[in-house]
Amino acid sequence: MIRDLPSLEFQSVSRIFSGGARALNDVSFSIPAGGLTAVIGPSGCGKTTLLRMAAGLDRATTGSVKFIGQDGNVHSRASENLSVCFQDARLLPWRNVTDNVALPLELAGVSRDERSARAKQVIEAAGLSSAQARLPAQLSGGMRMRVALARTLVTSPDVLLLDEPCSAVDEFTRIQLDEEIRRVWQVSGATTMLITHSVSEAVWLADQIVVMSMGSIHEIRKVALPRNARDRASSAFLLEVETVMRSLARAAGVLVA
Repeated sequence: MIRDLPSLEFQSVSRIFSGGARALNDVSFSIPAGGLTAVIGPSGCGKTTLLRMAAGLDRATTGSVKFIGQDGNVHSRASENLSVCFQDARLLPWRNVTDNVALPLELAGVSRDERSARAKQVIEAAGLSSAQARLPAQLSGGMRMRVALARTLVTSPDVLLLDEPCSAVDEFTRIQLDEEIRRVWQVSGATTMLITHSVSEAVWLADQIVVMSMGSIHEIRKVALPRNARDRASSAFLLEVETVMRSLARAAGVLVA
């Protein structure tokens, strides 16, 4: 059976909170089916609000967020196989790695044998086999995030929403987790939205980068580097990072030479 991966489309989305605070103003962009788009911008610019809308945790004041199948039909959010990974791993402290990873399947009523087999598969793929019996308190911060990423993969999601999953770790661990995110995306094939503050992370992972200013889009740019030619030490990669950094600076109102 061929998966009908949806595109994710934000159409003229605005969000005004009670009291009149405007978080988003007429935001429009789309994430192609099976693509990975990174959204970057200053703190408070509305990045996470967009992700929360895609996840169904918030609603647009005006405009719409739609999942559109390859047949052109609009899907309801409830019909989507959607997974969310937040910046905090949010593991249940009394459950070991295997049971934390299997939790979405348990909540969906999947049988014990099937959820155990599927959890084992993603745990092995994430390089966590030696830790599967450990509790979260026995794991490093980076390992906890790998467990959280494995948990997002266990349902074979069609849509993957990542809200700064590497924000609480050191730079070396971030690089390792970036590799894990890329692997998760490649294995799942999911339509993916990544919220990040890291320009290098966005350039390393994304096909498309949405640069936001306060509540609106400053620029949408395709990543010029072929995916198989992304080397963090290469001049081409560093130039791409510098270009996006300049765009981000302009979005934040910082003068650049």
